[in-house]
Amino acid sequence: MDELLAIKMRPQKLSEVIGQEHLIGEGKILTNLVKNKKIFSMILYGKPGIGKTSIAMAIVSELNVKYRMLNAVINNKKDFDTVVNEAKMYNGLVLIMDEIHRLNKDKQDLLLPVLESGIITLIGMTTSNPYHSINPAIRSRCQLFELKDLSKKDILKAIDLVIKKDVLSNLKIDEDAKEYIANISKNDLRYAYNLIEVAYYATDDCHITTDKLINISNKPNLFHDKNQDGYYDLLSAFQKSIRGSDVHASVYYLARLILGGELESICRRMAVIVYEDIGLANPQMGPKVMSAIDSALMLGLPEARIPLSAVVIEMALSPKSNSAESAIDSALSLIETADTGNVPSHLKNPSNEYKYPHNYKNSYVKQQYLPDNIKDIKLYHPKDNKNEMILKEIMNRLEK
Repeated sequence: MDELLAIKMRPQKLSEVIGQEHLIGEGKILTNLVKNKKIFSMILYGKPGIGKTSIAMAIVSELNVKYRMLNAVINNKKDFDTVVNEAKMYNGLVLIMDEIHRLNKDKQDLLLPVLESGIITLIGMTTSNPYHSINPAIRSRCQLFELKDLSKKDILKAIDLVIKKDVLSNLKIDEDAKEYIANISKNDLRYAYNLIEVAYYATDDCHITTDKLINISNKPNLFHDKNQDGYYDLLSAFQKSIRGSDVHASVYYLARLILGGELESICRRMAVIVYEDIGLANPQMGPKVMSAIDSALMLGLPEARIPLSAVVIEMALSPKSNSAESAIDSALSLIETADTGNVPSHLKNPSNEYKYPHNYKNSYVKQQYLPDNIKDIKLYHPKDNKNEMILKEIMNRLEK
């Protein structure tokens, strides 16, 4: 079977890698390691299609070292045993491992001693954040290198390279088609190569136009996997945009999540945001958001986008306060770290000393509610917004 274009275009040297100028180039760390004929165990992490495998293969190619490739999920313990035995036989080899964040304990136990001894040099690859997802024992034996997103300029450079190398005979791509490929690929070079290859073989004249590309793929390639960082990055950006009162970014990230079909995730996150970030600054937003969530879940997508958009815009432009979250977190921390004491005796049931507020004017009577050890502590600190200034005035009046 003929190799895929993405494999045919795989660089043989680091200097041929597209992008990643912070790691590759004159005076850069990976280039210098290869130049000095020395390599250490490393983990390359970043989004799909930005060059992790290309860099790993270029390194072993330039160094001309023995290597094996494994996948932490697909390959079993026997495969790992085989690689370890080969490494001992050859007195060392490079192991290129994909999806290293999914390495189970049995395989880790097998790998750790040979990493420690240097018999195996590991080049691990993952789309996950290694600081969160990779076993610390593995991580501590590796250098971590983050790969950056490819730019549109990088993708266009790679497209021109496909044409220049004549990897696909007589390939022609219109300039606006190149722009379309670069835009729809969303930094994923592998996706761009695959789209070019499908379009090439779907034509009868080797000529790729925008119209032909639209017939093949008219949706952007969004990095959106619940098991990977991209999904959580979007939810995080969505919340932070609302918290930061950027209405345009809030609607943009809402749209990204809607395109991913994440209706339930959107609703759950909005329910958190309205109380965590808006809270007492605009308490009316709570019921509004819950009502919009109910409507969205009842309607389903695509109609759900309408109530969601309306309420997200209002959330972004609403005054913000995290005083309620800060108050409960302070209380929880206090209970966990200090001897707060017991419930006052007059609050215990039954008690003859308890003063029933409804028997007093304005249903208020001064008495101690907190335990003796913390009777003077203040946990709620109002923020400077219209609604909480009212609450602050009431609180001060009651305390006096």
